[in-house]
Amino acid sequence: TDEIMQQEIRPLVAVDIIEQLHRQFAILSGGRGKDGAPIITFPEFAGFSDIPDEDFLNVVTYLTSIPSLEAASIGFIIIIDRRRDKWSAVKASLTRIAGAFPGNLQLVFVLRPSRFIQRAIADIGIKLYRDDFKMKVPIIMLNSVSDLHGYIDKSQLTRELGGTLEYGHSQWIHHRTAIENFAMTVKTTAQMLQTFGTDLAETELPNDVQCTEELLSAHTDHHSKLKDELKLAVKQGATLLTCIREPVTRSANSKLSPDELENVATVERLLAQLDETEKAFDQFWTKHHLKLEQCLQLRHFEHDFREVKLTLDNLMEAQAGFADIGDSVTRVENLLMEQKHLEEKGQEPLEKAQSLAVHGEQLIQNNHYAVDSIRPKCVELRRICDDFTNETKKKYDILGKSLELHKQLDKASQWCEAGIYLLASQAVDKCQSQEGAETALVEIEKFLVTAKEHQLSNPKEFYNQFDTILTPEIKANAQRIVQKLEDVQEMFDKRQVSLKKLAAKQTRPVQPVAPHPESSPKRASPKITRPAAVEGLTGRPRSRAPDGLGGSAPPGPTRRPPRPGRPALCKPRRWGGHIINELIETERVYVEELQSIIEGYASEMDNPNLLHLIPSALQNKKEILFGNLPEIYEFHNRHVGTGRCSVIFLKEIENCIENPELLARCFLKRKEDLQIYEKYCQNKPRSEALWRQCGDSIFFQECQRKLDHKLSLDAYLLKPVQRITKYQLLLKEMLKCSKNSEGTAELEEALATMLDIIKSVNDSMHQIAITGYEGDVSELGKLLMQGSFNVWTDHKKGHNKVKDLARFKPMQRHLFLYTKMLLFCKKREENTDGHEKTASYSFKNSLKMSTVGITENVKGDNKKFEIWYNGREEVYIIQASSVELKNTWISEIRKVLTGQLEACR
Repeated sequence: TDEIMQQEIRPLVAVDIIEQLHRQFAILSGGRGKDGAPIITFPEFAGFSDIPDEDFLNVVTYLTSIPSLEAASIGFIIIIDRRRDKWSAVKASLTRIAGAFPGNLQLVFVLRPSRFIQRAIADIGIKLYRDDFKMKVPIIMLNSVSDLHGYIDKSQLTRELGGTLEYGHSQWIHHRTAIENFAMTVKTTAQMLQTFGTDLAETELPNDVQCTEELLSAHTDHHSKLKDELKLAVKQGATLLTCIREPVTRSANSKLSPDELENVATVERLLAQLDETEKAFDQFWTKHHLKLEQCLQLRHFEHDFREVKLTLDNLMEAQAGFADIGDSVTRVENLLMEQKHLEEKGQEPLEKAQSLAVHGEQLIQNNHYAVDSIRPKCVELRRICDDFTNETKKKYDILGKSLELHKQLDKASQWCEAGIYLLASQAVDKCQSQEGAETALVEIEKFLVTAKEHQLSNPKEFYNQFDTILTPEIKANAQRIVQKLEDVQEMFDKRQVSLKKLAAKQTRPVQPVAPHPESSPKRASPKITRPAAVEGLTGRPRSRAPDGLGGSAPPGPTRRPPRPGRPALCKPRRWGGHIINELIETERVYVEELQSIIEGYASEMDNPNLLHLIPSALQNKKEILFGNLPEIYEFHNRHVGTGRCSVIFLKEIENCIENPELLARCFLKRKEDLQIYEKYCQNKPRSEALWRQCGDSIFFQECQRKLDHKLSLDAYLLKPVQRITKYQLLLKEMLKCSKNSEGTAELEEALATMLDIIKSVNDSMHQIAITGYEGDVSELGKLLMQGSFNVWTDHKKGHNKVKDLARFKPMQRHLFLYTKMLLFCKKREENTDGHEKTASYSFKNSLKMSTVGITENVKGDNKKFEIWYNGREEVYIIQASSVELKNTWISEIRKVLTGQLEACR
C-alpha cells in the first residue's frame, strides 16, 4: 500500500505546519549528495535559538519524511549555514540538531562565521565540544562555499550556497500542499467508492416495479456523482503533474531535481491507483447495474404476467360459460357470433400473452438471474393460450354440428309447411273438375319429388350422427318433426286418393263445399273445431306467401254442410266470384279458429282443475297473452244488433257472391271497427315474450291435446296478423279483376283503407318501441309516417363543432311524424333470449310542427330535404333512401303545415 495513503506513516502534512514551514529555518531543496543522500539545509536564521522545540521537531520530522524510503536509508546530509552568525549560534544549532534530528545522518557540514574572531572561536569550540554534540557522524567545518563544492556538486546546491539548483520555497510549499491534498482526495474517493460498493452489495432488491425504478434511478444518480468526483480527482492530479513538470516544459535545458522527480512519481502513482480504483468500481457497477436492470425487467414481466393472466382467466371463465348449443338456427347463429366476438375479444390478450412468453424466453437466453421464476410463467402463458385456442376450436365444432342439425330440422319443417301450404292453396272449386283434379295431382307429384332433399335421413343414423350434442330437448324436437313428416305424408296420401277419385268420376264443377284434404278427427267438444295453421320447428309461426295467410291453410276438420240460411259456395258466374268464394271459406275457418283458441285455451286458464298446471309466470296474465283476441272474435261473430254492424261480417260477404261490386262496402262501413287489429298488434311483442317464457308448460300441451291441434298456440295467435294482410291481398286481386267495372272506385277506396290500417298497425308497432320520451306519445296526434334516414345538423349558435362534423358523417335517425310533433330517435337492435333481434328507438330530439319549415330540394342530392326551426336557427338536413320516399314525406309534412295554416286562418 502506498505510504502516502497511510496517514499513520506520515502524522504531519504541510497544511498542519504551514506557518513553521514559511519561516524557512530548514529546507529540503531537493539536492542530493554524490551517493544520493538527501540534503537538508539550515539557512541563516537570526532567531533560530528562539524556535520552540515542538516547531523545530515538527519541521525536521516532516522534512525527513518526504524523501523515499530508499533515499532516506542512505542517510541525510545536513548543511548549516552560519556565515553571518556567531559561534554560539553554531553551537546551539548543532546541539539542537544532535538532540532532535529524527532521521539517519550521514554528514554535517557547517559554514563557519565569516568574521575572523568568531571563526577562531568556532575552530577552538568545535574541538572542545565535539563530544558534547553526541553525533556519530562527522562534522565538517567549512570556511566558504567553495570548500562545500568540494564535497557536493554545485548542481545540487542552491544559489545561496553557490550552486545552480533552482529552488523557490513558496513553490515548494505549494507543490507539497497540492500533492498531499491530491493524496487525500484519492483516499477519500476510494473510501466513497468502497462505501457505495458495500451499500450496493447489501441492498435488497425490491418486489415491485415502482420501487425498483426508484432504486435504479437513485443508484444511477449516485454513480453519476461518484464518476464526476473521479473525473475531478483525475483532472486535479493531471493539473498537479503539469505544474511539477512545468520547468522542464518551459526550458529544454532544465532538469527536475530528485525530489521533484519523486513528486512526479508520487502523483503518477496516485493517478494509477485512482485509475485502478475506477476500473474496479466500473466493473462492480456494471454487474450491479445489470442486476438492477434485470430486476426491473423481472418486475415488469411479473406485473405484465399478472395482468395478462387475469385477462386470460376471465376469457376462460367467459368461454366456460358458453355451455348452450342452441335450440334453433337463429340461436345457434347468434351463439356463433358471440363465440366469434369472444374470439376477437381474446385476440389481443392472446397476442400479449404470446409476446410476453417470447419476451420471457429472451430474458432467459440473455442469462437473466431469475430463470427459475421466469420459465414456469412462460410455460403457464403458453398453456393457457393453447387451452383457449383448443377450447374455441371445440366450441366451433360443437356449434357447427348444432347448426347443421337445426338446419336439417328446419329443412324438414319447412318441407312440411310447404306441403301444408300446397294442400291449402288448391282451390276447392277448381279441384271438382277432371282437369282441375289432374292438375292438382301433378302439383302434388312434383312436390313429393323434393321429399328426399328436405326430409330427415334415417332417424337412427341421424341420432348417431349428432349423438354428442343431442340434448333431451333437441331430441324431443327432432322426434316431433319426424312425427310431423309422417303426418304430412299421410295428408298427401289421402289427398292423392281423393283427387284420383274425382278425376275418375269426372264430376261436375258445381257442388257443395268440398271435403278438406284429410279425414275429420275426433273433436274436443261439439262447439270447438280443430283450427288449422302453419308452424315452424320451434313452435314459432313462420312467414309465408301471402295467399297462405289467415287461415286459408292447413289440415283442419272436414267442412260441415252449410247452416240453414248459409249459401253454399258455387262456381262464380261474375267477375271476382272465385276470390269472394275464397274469402268466405277462409273467413269461416278463421272464425272457427278464433273460437277454438278462446274456448280451448283462454277459458281453460280459469278452469280450477287446471290451475296447478299453469306456471307462476303466467298467473293473471291472460290479457297479455291473448290481447284483445275476444274483441276480434266478437267483431267477426256478431249475429244480432242494430246499426251498421247489425249483420254479421261473414253473412254480408256471402251476400256479395252475386254482386261482387258490393264487396268494397263491407270493408268501408267497418273501417273504424277494423282498428281493433292495431291494438292486437301492439300487444303482440309482449305476448310473444310471455310465450317464449311459458310456451313449453304442461298446461298448453294438455290444451293442445284436448283440441287435437297439430300446431301449438303461438301459431294460432299469429292468425289475426295474417288475416288483416289477407284482406288487403284479396281486395287487390278483386281490383285486378274489376277492369273498370261498377264498384271499381269503391274497391280502390277499400284497398286504400286496408293499406292504411296495415300501415297504421306497422307504425304503431314501431311507436310502442320508443324509449326515453318523457311526454305522452298519445298527445302528439295521429302518427302519419315513420322511417329511417341519414340526418345532418347545421346550427348557427354554439354548435360550430357539430356543424363542422355534420358535413362529413351523418347520424342514423328514425323519424316519427305526428300531426303535432316530429320525433328524432336512434334505432337500436337487441337480441332477446336467443331469438330474432327486436328494435327499440331511443328518443334524441323533437320539433313542434307549428314552428318548423321545409326546404324541399337541397343542392347536390335529389334525395335530401331540409326541416328548419326558428327561422333556420336549427337546420336538419334529411336524406331519404329514395326520391319516392322523400316525396312521400314532403307531401305529408306539407299537408300538416297546410292544415295548420288553414286552421290559423
